[in-house]
Amino acid sequence: MLDTESHNGVTVRPRREEDLNEAARILVTVHEADGYPVEGVDRPEQWLNAPGMISAWVAELDGHIVGHVAVGSATTEEVQGILHERRMPADNPAFLMRLFVSPDARRRSIGERLVAAAVDFAKEQGLSLLLDVMAKDEAAIRLYERLGWQQIGESSHSFGDDEAVPAFWYLAPGR
Repeated sequence: MLDTESHNGVTVRPRREEDLNEAARILVTVHEADGYPVEGVDRPEQWLNAPGMISAWVAELDGHIVGHVAVGSATTEEVQGILHERRMPADNPAFLMRLFVSPDARRRSIGERLVAAAVDFAKEQGLSLLLDVMAKDEAAIRLYERLGWQQIGESSHSFGDDEAVPAFWYLAPGR
């Protein structure tokens, strides 16, 4: 993927430091509409700069940020265990994370384009891209499955004061 790619008025490009304020504002809007994410909304800029983040992209429409995605390192024992259990290659695992699109900008394939940017990056870097998604996030699950991601396991997503919700693990297509 090019550093900046535009299609139908939407531009997907690498995230810059000056994008954080607007991306954080959109994240709060997404949380209010969808309940995603379940944590980090009280410190959205910090949540967007997750520990282990390797790279991030934003989507712009009419000069305004309308979406975000990141790729981060995945070295947790849980990830290694799931890959080993499924007899899948565990070389260079990485996470697709922090994906969201403004409710006002949906139905324009923005989520799909952001995922494509992350997948292209992972392929270029020789990374095996995974993600976990909460079972409640049915629209996200439909997107990943439509794009060919393979469900490889179940777990729970822990947050807050000992709260947890069911979640699924997915592996990017082509790995």
